[in-house]
Amino acid sequence: MTHIPVTEDAVTQAADRLRTAQSVGVPCPPVRDLIGREDVHAAYAVQQRITQAWVADGARVVGSKIGLTSEAVQAQLGVDQPDFGTLFDDMRYADGDVVPAGSVLQPRAEAEIAFVLKEDLAEGDLSLPQIRRAIDYAVAAIEICGSRVENWDISFADTVADNASGGAFVLGRDRRSLADFEPRDAVMRLVVDGEEVSTGTGAACLGDPLVAVQWLARQVREFGEPLRAGQVILSGALGPMRSVDAGSAVQATVAPIGTVRFTLGKEQ
Repeated sequence: MTHIPVTEDAVTQAADRLRTAQSVGVPCPPVRDLIGREDVHAAYAVQQRITQAWVADGARVVGSKIGLTSEAVQAQLGVDQPDFGTLFDDMRYADGDVVPAGSVLQPRAEAEIAFVLKEDLAEGDLSLPQIRRAIDYAVAAIEICGSRVENWDISFADTVADNASGGAFVLGRDRRSLADFEPRDAVMRLVVDGEEVSTGTGAACLGDPLVAVQWLARQVREFGEPLRAGQVILSGALGPMRSVDAGSAVQATVAPIGTVRFTLGKEQ
């Protein structure tokens, strides 16, 4: 089958559809009718268009997220490869915060390890030793994934275009150096309203969360936006993600790093 390049007009229409869904708070149909199901370049072009628009509106980039690193999450969404998205300042919450209802469409929670960088990852071969040296510390994190696409009816291109289904993230208070633990050996437990809903380990994240960070560093450098010192990196789910309802209390423990929690606000 001959590949037909996606037009600029189609990219613009897809970006506008997803931005409108976010602004009005109502999920939209998938964008694969405009950009195809598997056209990675077109999907990232849409994501970049949306990112540029958000930055123009005053949003500040604070890091990146890696998505679809867990086989369990890939199976949940019917995809077979990782992707990445951008983290903005208005997506970040602290341990114990109330995340406003409606700020994330169709929210689902997943527990992760977040890394904060002390060095840029812009030069060199981006080897695993270089990745290790660049990390300042790790914290337990919960990503609140969200989809602007109605009913989470997403192909790979849909989720990539939609900022890798990024919604919000919550960072724990306890910081751990890589001298103190191995990310691949971390053990995760996610609890919603007192019920355990997901478990996993660091090894579920591409075999090692540091491998996920390496993958991200190489990918974003190719796109011309290397990872920078001070940025937050959400390295990917350690187990299946779970839907979260308004009013729910969510807690993740990532041993030996620590615990992080949030409450999803109630609908008005």
